Amino acid sequence: MAPTARDDAVSPGSDPVVEAIFDAIAATAPTIRAELPHRRVESDAAENPSGETVMAGDLYADELLAEALSAVEGVGSYVSEERQEALDAGEDVSEDAYAVAVDPLDGSSNLRSNNVMGTVVGIYDAPLPASGQHLVAAGYVLFGPITTAVIADGDGVREEVVEPDPDAEHGVTRSVVVPDLELPAEPTVYGFGGRVPDWTDPFREYVREIEDELKLRYGGSMVGDVNQVLTYGGIFAYPALRDAPDGKLRLLFEANPIAYVIEQAGGAASDGASRILEIDAEGLHDRVPLYVGNTELVDRLETSLADD
Repeated sequence: MAPTARDDAVSPGSDPVVEAIFDAIAATAPTIRAELPHRRVESDAAENPSGETVMAGDLYADELLAEALSAVEGVGSYVSEERQEALDAGEDVSEDAYAVAVDPLDGSSNLRSNNVMGTVVGIYDAPLPASGQHLVAAGYVLFGPITTAVIADGDGVREEVVEPDPDAEHGVTRSVVVPDLELPAEPTVYGFGGRVPDWTDPFREYVREIEDELKLRYGGSMVGDVNQVLTYGGIFAYPALRDAPDGKLRLLFEANPIAYVIEQAGGAASDGASRILEIDAEGLHDRVPLYVGNTELVDRLETSLADD
């Protein structure tokens, strides 16, 4: 896939393969968004490899992204939350090609209620499963009132607006709106997933402290809730639960990419005891508790859980 038209400020010195990957993701965004109104029902598939109900929008986004990313020279494999195994991008791919892990439509349960959702991507320089230390870039597309992309690489984090453009080769323009995105020093919001009765006692005690300090912002879509934290400062968590000690989120597709973005923006990401990006993945669909945001809040969380 040839490069999508984009603003000159988009990381001109970055890895050309990484940029081609984000070009391909941006090129799919208007199509995915345009098709969402027609794909708000459950798919014919019983459930995905993680045992969750699959929406028609999930499968459509997955197929579109698999085709687009597999066509990028330098991508060796495509790994998705919706697929049991990795998709080989081609017979002639070199050993140093990237593996791209994608949650095609994070928050797809919000389709029925017409709330925010998005696409999450992590680009690894090792075959998957692998730890987050093999990430070379990560980011997400957010389908909100505006379609935006938040992209993190070795140069930092930037926010772009993704817009249809009939004059661009692939009909999309990427324009940087925040070139150096950082977590605000003064946190404002928090959002925690899971049913309150399922929270552990130490986490519940931590929440009691936080809710006296910050404003609740939780919409049931990780990508949307994390974007609130990145915009206003604060903390997001999908914690370990009494009946689900490994939490809900997938390490390769969700936790690692989001942890990479938050760390590059000056924050911290933990599983409650250790750094997310240092966790060794054993399988493609491993789950992990996730706590991300301003470092001071994550440190306090780890201290609270350690007191259990």
